[in-house]
Amino acid sequence: MSFLVYMTVPTQEEARAIGKELVSQKLAACINIFPAIESIFRWENEVQSAHEVVLIAKTSEAKVTALTQAAKNLHSYDVPCILSLPITGGNPEFLSWIENETR
Repeated sequence: MSFLVYMTVPTQEEARAIGKELVSQKLAACINIFPAIESIFRWENEVQSAHEVVLIAKTSEAKVTALTQAAKNLHSYDVPCILSLPITGGNPEFLSWIENETR
């Protein structure tokens, strides 16, 4: 089974650095970077907002744990958003490509 891993980071540069490292380590087949979102959240008992960058990694089930740990190690946040979501359908050839690229 393949997974999407959703992450947010503070800058485009950090997104690129994490993305390149995850792909080069074969922890992700591909990373998509969405350069501009605004997040509103509660942190340290206050409602805050921040401009962030989203990364979506495509990976295999076998690599989710290692990808999560690598992203945490590379991340500048104390508690980074890293969420994994199973892919339950899609183009079989593309899903096969994800599996092959993360072996």
